[in-house]
Amino acid sequence: MSFTYRGLKAQMDRHIITEDEINRNLERLRQQNPRIAKITDRPTENGDEVVLDYAGFCDGEQFAGGTAEKQTLVLGSGTFIPGFEEQLLDKVCGEKVTVKVTFPKQYHAENLAGKEAEFHCTIHEIRVKTEYELDDNFAKEFGHCENLEQMRQKLGESLQAFADERGEMDLQDRLLRQAAATLEVAFTEAQIEEAVAQQMKVLEAQLARQGLSLEMYCSFMNTTTDDLRKDARATAETNLLQQAAIDMIIQLEGLQAEEAEIAEALEVICQQNNMTMEQMQSYYDAEFEKAVKKSVLTSKALRLIRDAADVAVADK
Repeated sequence: MSFTYRGLKAQMDRHIITEDEINRNLERLRQQNPRIAKITDRPTENGDEVVLDYAGFCDGEQFAGGTAEKQTLVLGSGTFIPGFEEQLLDKVCGEKVTVKVTFPKQYHAENLAGKEAEFHCTIHEIRVKTEYELDDNFAKEFGHCENLEQMRQKLGESLQAFADERGEMDLQDRLLRQAAATLEVAFTEAQIEEAVAQQMKVLEAQLARQGLSLEMYCSFMNTTTDDLRKDARATAETNLLQQAAIDMIIQLEGLQAEEAEIAEALEVICQQNNMTMEQMQSYYDAEFEKAVKKSVLTSKALRLIRDAADVAVADK
C-alpha cells in the first residue's frame, strides 16, 4: 500500500447556528454577567459585595496568610471566619474597621486553631449586583453594541465562526487519519512506551491545574495507573502513526517554517497567554523554538492535505 495524502475524500457537515442557539447564549451571558453598581450613599448591608484590604494579627503578631489587598467579599455569604462579615455591616467606603474573631477549634492552620485574632480592615468599595434585562441597555453596557439586535448579530457571527473552526479541525483530523492509515510503518516497543509516558505526563499536568494528583484521580475513577497506561497505549500508537505521516509529508513536500510564519505563531502564543513578546523571551530557548517550528510545519502539512482533498460540504 503506498502512502496517500493527496486526493483524499471526505464530507464536512457544516453546522449552521440557529436562532435558538443565539438566544440560549445571550441568556447565558445575561445570567453570568450581572450589573455591578457602586454604592456611595449608604453604609454596607447584607448581600453587598465589598472590596477591602485586611491584615490579620494574633497575639500581637501579624500571621502568614491573613493579609490581602482589594479582596472581594459578599457580606452574609459565610465565606470568611464566623463573626467576620457581621462586623463589616453598617460601614461606609473608606472606613477602617477592626474585626475581632476567634478561629474555630478545628481550623486547618493548627497555629491559629481556637485563638483570638484581630483583622485591620479598610473598605474601598461597596457594590451591589443586579441582573440585566435582555435589552438594548445590556447590549450597550456588556456587549459594547449599539443595541440588542446588533449584539445578537455579532454573537451569531462569533458562534458560527467557532463552529466552522471546530468543523474544519475535525475535517483535518479525519483526513490525517485517512492518510496515516496508508502509511506502512512499525514502531518499536520503546517508542510506544515513550509515547505512553508522554500521554501520562499530559494527564498529570491537566489534573494538576485542577488541584488533583494522579493518585486522587485513580481513586475517584476506581482505576489504577497501570490501567490508565494500558488505555493510553492505543492512543499513543495512533499519535505516533499520525506524526509519522506528518513527518513524511514535510519531507516529501520539502516544507519549511518561514521566519514570518514563526513570528506569527509566536504572536498567537503571546495572545493566548496574555504576555508580551519581551516577556516570552525568557522562555524562548532551543527547545521552545523547535516546538514552535514543529507546530508551524504540522499546520502546513494539515493544510496541504486539506487543500488537496475532495471535500463535499453539507450544511446541517
